[in-house]
Amino acid sequence: MKQLLELLGFVALVQGVLGLVHEFTDWHVGLVQRLGFLNGHEVYASVALVVLAVALFAAAENRKPG
Repeated sequence: MKQLLELLGFVALVQGVLGLVHEFTDWHVGLVQRLGFLNGHEVYASVALVVLAVALFAAAENRKPG
């Protein structure tokens, strides 16, 4: 379970950072800008993904291995 939380946290962190990179540099990377229902709210969604990643890492840290 700990490894699953860490994996999900890593994916959320990468997608959140890539969404922020896309918004501020116009590089076409990440998944957030490709979701139509987030149109106009990509920055908020990216920040939420980064916060979610931090929460998932904290939850994984509190779990026992295995």
